[in-house]
Amino acid sequence: MGATVRHLLSAGDLSGEEISFLLDLAAALKRRPQRVLEGRQLALLFEKPSLRTRVSFQVAMRHLGGETIYLAPQEVGLGEREAIKDVSRVLSRYVDIVAVRTWGQEIVEEYAQYSAIPVINALTNEEHPCQALADLLTVREKKGHLKGVSLAFIGDGNNVASSLLVTAASLGMDVRMAAPRGYMPPEPILAEASARAAASGGSLTMVHDPSEAVRGADALYTDVWTSMGQEREAERRRIAFAGYQLNAGLVALAAPGALVMHDLPAHRGEEITDEVMESEQSIIFDQAENRTWAQAAVVAFLLGAAHEVQG
Repeated sequence: MGATVRHLLSAGDLSGEEISFLLDLAAALKRRPQRVLEGRQLALLFEKPSLRTRVSFQVAMRHLGGETIYLAPQEVGLGEREAIKDVSRVLSRYVDIVAVRTWGQEIVEEYAQYSAIPVINALTNEEHPCQALADLLTVREKKGHLKGVSLAFIGDGNNVASSLLVTAASLGMDVRMAAPRGYMPPEPILAEASARAAASGGSLTMVHDPSEAVRGADALYTDVWTSMGQEREAERRRIAFAGYQLNAGLVALAAPGALVMHDLPAHRGEEITDEVMESEQSIIFDQAENRTWAQAAVVAFLLGAAHEVQG
């Protein structure tokens, strides 16, 4: 049933052309919100707590003229309280689209398999495609373009890094990443990003030395060293990532005026210093704002309303 329905489960689900289209659509909606989804319903099926993802989806849907229904972690219990395929088929009868924020990627993939409506990955342990779209929208706003822009990610090869590498490489960016041994993104992600970089005229460079990655870069990105569900590894990770802090020393190696990025929440004084986060080069809160518009574009696109948006 779900085979003919378009989902966004992974950054790899979007072609480079579609990513560019979504960024254009997001920019148009940000300039002039348009109620192209009157009477449509978005369910937020969340098994992880959230600040930005929940609020930005709700605000986005309101701007589009639709409504949201929020299902909190204690109300869901995918695969525990109720079978994933049952929840999926029930919600398909109630709403028009669903955003799932959960643990393993396999959960959102199984959910989509049984869904008669579009499913959006609102974060899994492995991917965070909506964040990547908001990130690139923000860089494009600041730089005016993306092709040839150099972006260095410093830190853990987590869900945010994985989606960002694939998405940025699709648009011809000079993508770099520095992580300790054992903390790089999974090999399939690196293979996908490399192939996309080759096709788009971009590049992908993976190193272990943060200084090498940031040298001359136009944008510097970091994220927490310990994600949700990894709390028991926190001390081991602090040791492994010593030297990977985004601080004034690293920023000084980048291009003059290099953008500073973080998807939040941030552990100030750990992966990024307070000084750098509060600097004039920081676009961190612009990234957070643009979650609304990137997600508005995704929802409109998946529900077939993108053509109704006036530029």
